[in-house]
Amino acid sequence: MGENEINQADAFLIFGGTVINSDSTKKRDVAVKDGKIKAIGRIKHSDFEGYRLIDATGKFVIPGGIDPHVHLSLPTPAGNSTDNFVSGSMAALSGGTTSIIDFVTPRRGQSLIEALYIRKIEASQSLCNWKLHLGISEWNTTVKEELLYCIRHEGITSVKAYLAYRESVGITIDELRQLMETVGTEKGMVMVHCEDGEMIDRLRKQFIKEGKTDAYYHALSRPPETETDTIRRVIGLSEQTGCSVYIVHTSTGLGAQLIREARTKGLEVFGETCIQYLILDDEVYDKFTPNEEVLPFVISPPIRSIEDQQILWKELAKGTFDVVATDHCPFNLLGQKDLGMFDFTRIPNGAGGIEYRLSLLYTYGVLSTLLNMQQFVHFTSTRAAELFGWGKTKGKLLPGYDADIVIWNPDTTGVITVDRQMQHCDSNIYEGIPVDGKAEWVFCNGKLTGW
Repeated sequence: MGENEINQADAFLIFGGTVINSDSTKKRDVAVKDGKIKAIGRIKHSDFEGYRLIDATGKFVIPGGIDPHVHLSLPTPAGNSTDNFVSGSMAALSGGTTSIIDFVTPRRGQSLIEALYIRKIEASQSLCNWKLHLGISEWNTTVKEELLYCIRHEGITSVKAYLAYRESVGITIDELRQLMETVGTEKGMVMVHCEDGEMIDRLRKQFIKEGKTDAYYHALSRPPETETDTIRRVIGLSEQTGCSVYIVHTSTGLGAQLIREARTKGLEVFGETCIQYLILDDEVYDKFTPNEEVLPFVISPPIRSIEDQQILWKELAKGTFDVVATDHCPFNLLGQKDLGMFDFTRIPNGAGGIEYRLSLLYTYGVLSTLLNMQQFVHFTSTRAAELFGWGKTKGKLLPGYDADIVIWNPDTTGVITVDRQMQHCDSNIYEGIPVDGKAEWVFCNGKLTGW
């Protein structure tokens, strides 16, 4: 049976597999028609005459992944991030992610409404499901009024603020408080990039003044306390304003523990870490590594210590985090990252990972017994759906839900390499890392994908 046959039929029966939701693991069959799940259970094939049969024996059948933190075609002084909505969504689908959430990142002085309209046009090219968070690059009366319009009339429920990048999109802690007061009254959620922009700017200027310009100093200019002190302050603002907050890309063990403590107090503080902080450690910034080999790992927050990594895994297993995302934002080494070869402050921050999130988390989480498969589904799909408005249609394999389905083959092995990646980038921070298991069949809204 070929791919075209399945797509033309738009009705198929997956049988013999182990269906995994975040709260259950059972041998079940799944019937799909017209992009929706029609039935799940021990299904008589004769009851679904005309459905194409897909044998999933020995495989896991899981909800399509949801990555709520990606940056496609993100404009920077070094040029756009190298994946647009077509190539980025292809990379996502190839790895088992069927839904993404990107950002509207307005220029200072630009209308939020205009920026949202333009970004929707760009995102409409995506080959998988998509949504948008609304970013805030400044705070004033006009921005507040336009933000309220977008929440009330454009379906925006999540708003992103940066406490770093003061020269371009960052805002102050007092402006964040005002933003949270505004969004909180509308029952929305504020996503916060928790890095102390003032401390970072001071350290960056100091290093450059001292002639310390190599990429190695990027991480030193963003020490752990730039994150942890800021997370502590943001949690305090959440308590004061009553606004729900979502801490993006948590990289430190202490940051994770602060989130857990806030949740224990009953605060609506949600936590995200990213796959790079679970897989890599700060050896990538070794002082004696050639500068050009460090460039790909210039991301913010930077990769942390092995001790931080170990704590992040433990806190993930405890349920401190809601989501494992990617912060997918790749830049080419040649012509983009290397613009900062002799000045680390000019290196565009970001790396790709959208197509490897599931395979890396499966290999180094599930197969290492740090997580089970139900947790795997929770962190890669279900919880993101619940937090970002897809809870009644995606993130679970149930009758009536969208047929975003991955048939996961656990009996494969491979090695990540830039030569075989789908994402558009000339480097890969996971180069040479072995992975087990893969998304063998990926259905998005009932259509088989693959290239």
